Amino acid sequence: MNPAPADPRAERTRSRLRQALLEECADSPLAQVSVAALVRRAGVGRATFYLHYADLEALATDACAGIVREAVDALHAWRGVPDPAAAPAALSDFFHRLPPHAGLYRELLRPGGGGPLGLVLHQELRLRSRTERALAGAPEPDLIASAVAATFAGVLADWLHGLIEATPDEIAQRVWRLLVTLHRTPLP
Repeated sequence: MNPAPADPRAERTRSRLRQALLEECADSPLAQVSVAALVRRAGVGRATFYLHYADLEALATDACAGIVREAVDALHAWRGVPDPAAAPAALSDFFHRLPPHAGLYRELLRPGGGGPLGLVLHQELRLRSRTERALAGAPEPDLIASAVAATFAGVLADWLHGLIEATPDEIAQRVWRLLVTLHRTPLP
């Protein structure tokens, strides 16, 4: 049985709320954004906001979920045997696209990879890595998928917080080498 299709009106409303949040956060940190200002900008009522989201953090996490999908896709944008010397172009492109909303990402992705966005990133990346590893018949799909997800979320968060100094191209290459090493690590 197929799930019921999403209500296009509800999706349009959520899209307006996500866009309004990104616009508000371009000028102010999330902690300074009010629901009143947000719904005004989105052109919806306060009750409508709460119909779709429990709070601003839930909306912010949803608004930033696209970055999670981009990260997961960028890390899997290669075919064949991964070359540690050459990160996929999609991974470098991903890091280059982060600066416009880096402040919001830092609020939701804490150092070390924690926070609500870190949790979503870890879950989605772990699932994708585990699935691909299992399909390939690679050993220890659960262990390696957890290590890949934790490593990437932690490095991304620390880079966004300025704890790792590197250009987008440099961090893409460094994290790529780490992840390829994890995948190639012999296990007993």
